[in-house]
Amino acid sequence: MSEASPPFPSRSTATRLPLPPAAPPGAGPGALPAPLGAGLLAAAPQAPALPRAPRTTTPGVPGQGRAERSGEDRQVGGSARHGSARPGRAGLAACPPEPSPCSSSSSSSSSSSSSSSMERGKMAELESLETAAEHERILREIESTDTACIGPTLRSVYDGEEHGRFMEKLEARIRNHDREIEKMCNFHYQGFVDSITELLKVRGEAQKLKNQVTDTNRKLQNEGKELIIAMEELKQCRLQQRNISATVDKLTLCLPVLEMYSKLREQMKSKRHYPALKTLEHLEHTYLPQVSHYRFCKIMVDNIPKLREEIKEVSMSDLKDFLESIRKHSDKIGETAMKQAQQQRNLDNIVSQHPRISGGKKSKKEVCASSDLEVKTTSPMSEQDSGILDVEDEDEDEEVPGAQDLVDFSPVYRCLHIYSVLGARETFENYYRKQRRKQARLVLQPPSNMHETLDGYRKYFNQIVGFFVVEDHILHTTQGLVNRAYIDELWEMALSKTIAALRTHSSYCSDPSLVLDLKNLIVLFADTLQGYGFPVNQLFDMLLEIQDQYSETLLKKWSGVFRNILDSDNYSPIPVTNEEIYKKIVGQFPFQDAELEKQPFPKKFPFSEFVPKVYNQIKEFIYACLKFSEDLHLSSTEVDDMIRKSTNLLLTRTLSNCLQNVIKRKNVGLTELVQIIINTTHLEKSCKFLEEFITNITNVLPETVHTTKLYGTTTFKDARHAAEEEIYTNLNQKIDQFLQLADYDWMAMEPGSKASDYLVDLIGFLRSTFAVFTHLPGKVAQTACMSACKHLSTSLMQLLLEAEVRQLTLGALQQFNLDVEECEQFARSGPVPGFQGDTLQLAFIDLRQLLDLFIQWDWSTYLADYGQPTCKYLRVNPTTALVLLEKMRDTSRKNNVFAQFRKNERDKQKLIDTVAKQLRGLINSHHS
Repeated sequence: MSEASPPFPSRSTATRLPLPPAAPPGAGPGALPAPLGAGLLAAAPQAPALPRAPRTTTPGVPGQGRAERSGEDRQVGGSARHGSARPGRAGLAACPPEPSPCSSSSSSSSSSSSSSSMERGKMAELESLETAAEHERILREIESTDTACIGPTLRSVYDGEEHGRFMEKLEARIRNHDREIEKMCNFHYQGFVDSITELLKVRGEAQKLKNQVTDTNRKLQNEGKELIIAMEELKQCRLQQRNISATVDKLTLCLPVLEMYSKLREQMKSKRHYPALKTLEHLEHTYLPQVSHYRFCKIMVDNIPKLREEIKEVSMSDLKDFLESIRKHSDKIGETAMKQAQQQRNLDNIVSQHPRISGGKKSKKEVCASSDLEVKTTSPMSEQDSGILDVEDEDEDEEVPGAQDLVDFSPVYRCLHIYSVLGARETFENYYRKQRRKQARLVLQPPSNMHETLDGYRKYFNQIVGFFVVEDHILHTTQGLVNRAYIDELWEMALSKTIAALRTHSSYCSDPSLVLDLKNLIVLFADTLQGYGFPVNQLFDMLLEIQDQYSETLLKKWSGVFRNILDSDNYSPIPVTNEEIYKKIVGQFPFQDAELEKQPFPKKFPFSEFVPKVYNQIKEFIYACLKFSEDLHLSSTEVDDMIRKSTNLLLTRTLSNCLQNVIKRKNVGLTELVQIIINTTHLEKSCKFLEEFITNITNVLPETVHTTKLYGTTTFKDARHAAEEEIYTNLNQKIDQFLQLADYDWMAMEPGSKASDYLVDLIGFLRSTFAVFTHLPGKVAQTACMSACKHLSTSLMQLLLEAEVRQLTLGALQQFNLDVEECEQFARSGPVPGFQGDTLQLAFIDLRQLLDLFIQWDWSTYLADYGQPTCKYLRVNPTTALVLLEKMRDTSRKNNVFAQFRKNERDKQKLIDTVAKQLRGLINSHHS
């Protein structure tokens, strides 16, 4: 189909074919044929176009159906009908008829159907009738349809197969229409000529009218130029006036916004953040909605979150500055709070006037005022109590500023209010608490050298007090920024860390004055925080632990004091030259002796200087213990018990050790030991006065249940016994030293005429020594004398029986007997009074009986009476006798080699052998 030529000629081809004469589109019933009309129009140039009359059709004229179309079809396709419908038809009429495919196919089919049956012929006729009806319908549709919409109609022709037949009918229809058109043109030709003639006349008049109108228009334009200019100026002025009025109205709305924004900036610049936040809220909700369509307002709206953030950041910066400031000034805040607590406590003390403490201090001052012998450097505690805060130079009535006077809390309040308004209160609370917890940990971290000075502890406590004073103020001046649970949590942490730090650092303190000042500082610290509602019972419990440490430091210090006193003492009775000195000493130490008072001056106290000094130092120790118990909220019984326990430790451990060390020194003499015994005796008697002294300062009677007794009596007794033992030991050592000088000739045949020189010197030493024992208690001197005699007797016995002495003659034994007789003579002379009869001589009874047995050679009596209570030689041990007998027998054998040939010597030797045999028998029987 694309390559074959179309069955209908194209539009361009149809227009070139010769058309029959036709009237113009707008001609009426008398229109001329086309050639005549064209000539007339050409003869009348520039005729004005007349309005075309509406197209009408006469009844019975073909194409009537087109006038009945809808208005929409006429409006859309009118120009197509007038411009191209007729040329289309002319073209179709001029085209020679071509055989259509439909006709060819039908002819072929008819030729084939002639040879087919009749039934098929009838069917072909029916189909040709249907095709003819369809072609008629298509033609009517083409006549009644616009050229622009004829495509679907023509398409239906091409879809069928009867093209030729359709073309034949189309040619016939075109010829019919041409004949009708020719008739119509011939009928209206004369009217057309008349119309043209009239039209030519009208054209001339119209040209004149046109010229007149043009002149009039030109004149009007020239005359109206100034008016137009004035009107334009008036229009412009009216426009400007309207714009000015609108601008004033808009500025009236915008100026409050700008003023509020300027005010906001000024408030932020002057750091008035909360009023700035209020101004921002007013600006956002009241002013900006009225002018929200302006661009600068949109910029402001966009900046409002930034301004809020800026306010938050600036207020948070102020808060950080505040936190940093209070961290630096916590020390000053705490110092101020502790000064207030100190003033309040001083005021309470003035009002209540505790009689027990004041009375104790008064007696202490009296005692110290009467002390001239006491060296000031040995006193461990000064008269004046250690001050915790240097407030002595301040006016008592001067009001100490509070924490709110030292710190400006407005940044906290502003920031809290700002964050609350911005809906971020919880964020602010968490941040504040977190930062304060960090600061608390820093405050609670003690410096490493805190224990060295009291200022280290004071600064540590001031920082802690300052921290919690600030938190307490925040708690009571804000609603919910911090709560009681948060404060209690911080306080529990602070309490545990503080107690741990105090335990650690106080253990390094070796100065009791520093420990006492620390205790007073802890009490003030506890009282200060207790005044703010914090529980401090654990601090007072810890003070009881520090009290034990304080007692230990006191004991160490008093140990040095006692050592200095004992080392510097001359261990001689105190001489008194006048009544004043006598009264001073009696005032220092409770001593009463009627006989000494009656004696004229100069006279001597029986004790040395260390007695009143030690007594006063014991009282000083009691005062020191009492000072620690002050302000601890302890009962009188607890204070009394604490003082007594500490004093017992001082007596039983410190003073006892010092006395024992003095007694055990190598260079101590018997005179010093004797004086120590005398001194401890007087100190022992003074213990009851110490009991009364403690009772007076504590107001607790000794008869009270559970009252601790002082162990001073036991201490001094033990020291005296140690001194006595040391005297005994020293005497024995001196005796041993003299015995080392003994030089016996154990082979001497004849004794000397007198006792040995060493023994004579020894007896002289004992006599002079026992003469010094006159001030000792009688039993001490008697015991010392008896101990010395026994030791001398035992040493002489050992000297006689020692293994180095292998042989012994009767002459040497007789010389030894002279020395024993000298000792017995000393015992009979009574070197120490108080012995009854021959009690002291009994110390030498063992030697005496042994020597008598050998010198008198009374073996028969010894052997006969052995074991009987009335035996003459009851103290002679058969073993001792056997040892000495063997030494004498060996001597006889060696010196008398030929004596065995003499009868007497042989009998004596036999007797010795017999006695030795019997002694062995006694020894064996005794062991069995």
